[in-house]
Parts: sequence; structure tokens; C-alpha cells
Amino acid sequence: MQYKNGKEVFPHSLLKELQKYIQGELIYIPKKENQRARWGERNGTRQFIAERNVEIYQLYKKGWSIEELEQKYNLSMESIRKIIYKTREVESEPEDNRRRSISHE
Repeated sequence: MQYKNGKEVFPHSLLKELQKYIQGELIYIPKKENQRARWGERNGTRQFIAERNVEIYQLYKKGWSIEELEQKYNLSMESIRKIIYKTREVESEPEDNRRRSISHE
């Protein structure tokens, strides 16, 4: 985030209107909701974690114990259980619902 002078950014009439509400202070103007990137989207972390979670679930289905998965991924038992539970839910959804839930994440 970068500081910008209102005189250089806003039209004079808008600046005058804003000065009725705030003067000489910093103000944050958020991006439009549809322009904001969600956590981890820009650097690929979101995708990495999603792939890791599917991998954990697949190993669990192959017979790995929760304790073995804890060791392999350095996650708590509770985290492993949540991943298994959530991934199982997603896999058991009909294909149409799955597409909708993935597009809304």
C-alpha cells in the first residue's frame, strides 16, 4: 500500500467533498470486491495447499494412519482430521455442486 496525496489523485470537486468529512488524516480506500485476490491466490499458496490436502486424503484412503500423516506433513492430528473430513465431503458431492463450491472459494 502506498501513500498518495489527494490533490494529485482526486478531481477538485471530489476532494472538496471529502474534506467535509476528513482533513489532514490518512484514509484507506479498499479495492472493489471483485478485484481483490483471495489469500494465497497470487503466490500459488492456495493451490499448493489444496493439492497437499488431496494428497493427504488419498494417502489416508490407501491406509496411512493419521499419526503417519502427522509425521509426513508436520501437521497436528486435528489439522489432519479436518483435512480428511473436508476433502471427503468435497469428493462425495455431485459433480455440479463441486464445480459451484470450487468457483465460490
